[in-house]
Amino acid sequence: METSGYSFEDLEVYKSAREFRKKIYLLLGKLPTDEKYNLQSQMRRASLSLTNNIAEGHGRFHYQENIQYLRQTRGSLEELIDDLNVCIDEQYFDTEFIDNLKKEAYELLKRINGYISYLKKRKDEN
Repeated sequence: METSGYSFEDLEVYKSAREFRKKIYLLLGKLPTDEKYNLQSQMRRASLSLTNNIAEGHGRFHYQENIQYLRQTRGSLEELIDDLNVCIDEQYFDTEFIDNLKKEAYELLKRINGYISYLKKRKDEN
């Protein structure tokens, strides 16, 4: 399906967040069963929040509203980084595997911050 050229799906930050969310979802299926209603549930909500907030913010009329949703996206991503630390602390996964996910998370954080900066500039120009 082709988008109109003005869809949130065209945003690089959205594409990156979507790929990261998919990796988190794969990880969730490998968590111990006793984490199903705790860590797994929490991480699922936070990772879904990444793409949901980018999409919802894009649909807002004012730059400042979009920026606010991106700040929520950023908060959810930081929450996920902490959840990945739990996975290391509890030795659920190989540290190198989690460190690679965290590295990707920090790259996504840079993209989010870059998009926020871009929107702030646009807001100031208007």
